[in-house]
Amino acid sequence: MPLKEKKKHTKTLEQPLVSIITPLYNAANYITKTIVSVQQQSHTNWELLIVDDCSTDNGLEIAKSIAKTDSRIHIYSQKSNQGAAVCRNKATETARGDYIAFLDADDLWLSSKLEKQLNAMKTANNPVCYSSYVQIDASGQLLGKRIKALPELSYKKERSNNYLGNLTGIYNCAVLGKIIAPNIRKRQDWAVWLMAIEKSGKPALGIQEDLAYYRVHDGNMSSNKWKLVNYNYKFYRTFLGYSVLKSLWFLLLFFRAYFIERPKLIERY
Repeated sequence: MPLKEKKKHTKTLEQPLVSIITPLYNAANYITKTIVSVQQQSHTNWELLIVDDCSTDNGLEIAKSIAKTDSRIHIYSQKSNQGAAVCRNKATETARGDYIAFLDADDLWLSSKLEKQLNAMKTANNPVCYSSYVQIDASGQLLGKRIKALPELSYKKERSNNYLGNLTGIYNCAVLGKIIAPNIRKRQDWAVWLMAIEKSGKPALGIQEDLAYYRVHDGNMSSNKWKLVNYNYKFYRTFLGYSVLKSLWFLLLFFRAYFIERPKLIERY
């Protein structure tokens, strides 16, 4: 891995169970490394729930092959392609963990990711946590760009823009209950974290350390932000139920945050 860190192990009997949710769709080129990054976690009490969304490559077969060697990995298959949100919801409903975290099939975690977040959440008595992360390209090379987490992320701040990188987020479902994504075409992860922060009654805890790698390639929804304008409007209009005028107002606030506030959290190195 490009970043170096020290591994620190804790006793399995003292560890809460973390359910890690991974939608899988045509990620044969990446899924092995994604799974390995979970297997290398210093926090070892986890279950990895992979939901295949009718992949047309051999990613499902690769995942099944690895699962045969690790009983903590569970594979599920959709009967029809329904999108990442449906896959995440299915895994959430099945999850047995005290905590729920998300990791897409092309992204990676540092080995101390879960341990550091769980320790920080316990210390701060905060049920929602996320962290900074760095970007890599399709081949896994660093792009020299990191996205910094805010120390605290309030409901109001998160409503103005999605500051919480889904691959870094984790919430305590033993405290908040399981959070099911709404039936909207895009931006479901934004909705989940907004609901989590609202349910917690306090700002999400942000860890400034980089704990994950976000892979940038043509398949990312975020690779063309301008196509998301309509989805952002529908987020306010459909999910939050705002009026047309209020939705347009918040869309303006979204762009203000996107062009003025969020660039402050991007660091190039």
